[in-house]
Amino acid sequence: MIKKEKYSAAILVIGDEILSGRTQDTNSNFIAKEMEIIGIDTSQIRVIPDEKNTIIESVNELRVKNDYLFTTGGIGPTHDDITADSIAEAFRVDLEINLEAYETLKKYYEKIGSEFNDIRQRMARIPKGATLIENSISAAPGFKIENVFVFAGIPKIMKAMLSNSIKHLNKGKLIHSISVKIDAVEGDIAKLLKSLNDENENIKIGSYPFFNSKNDFGVNVVIKSIDKEFLILAEEKLKNYLSKNSFNYK
Repeated sequence: MIKKEKYSAAILVIGDEILSGRTQDTNSNFIAKEMEIIGIDTSQIRVIPDEKNTIIESVNELRVKNDYLFTTGGIGPTHDDITADSIAEAFRVDLEINLEAYETLKKYYEKIGSEFNDIRQRMARIPKGATLIENSISAAPGFKIENVFVFAGIPKIMKAMLSNSIKHLNKGKLIHSISVKIDAVEGDIAKLLKSLNDENENIKIGSYPFFNSKNDFGVNVVIKSIDKEFLILAEEKLKNYLSKNSFNYK
């Protein structure tokens, strides 16, 4: 992959349990924050069911549009864990027993005194040509195939897999940010924010209203840039305007 200033990633959350509300997705939030730290922009987070055609279509769409695609969920031992099968079909490769994964799992279950039965052996099925991603928590590996990283859905395991995948990622320029809390309603400062944003394509401005109580409301304005100079200049312009127009901020 050619080294660039900016890289993009998409996150594909796979699981009926997420869509039903029975399980809360925290994985995408964690991945997006980790990507921002290393200069990779998250372009999209998509939640889809455990449905093979939907997984295949989403994977093929998002892996082409982004430098990286991270998927979470659906690589366990049960019949409804179909992510590995779907990824293999998306890449048009065989799903086969990976000997390294098989031996790792076998040793793990022997160590904990559990049977390495046919159901658990399903977790050794990996798309041909994929690279294993170590799972230091429960042994069953994730895998990487081209620019697609396939993680477990259990947050603790997902975090371990992501940590073991960072070495495979090209890092973009670090994104710097500042945050200004303003005692105002969004409409009062919308024109200013648009003006600042339009002045320079090197910055990105987001406004996030909050309302905690009758006397505690306002807007958190976040300015981001890979260039500290532009960031400092935009912050100065924002604060000068706020001071001149009697807005309180901190």
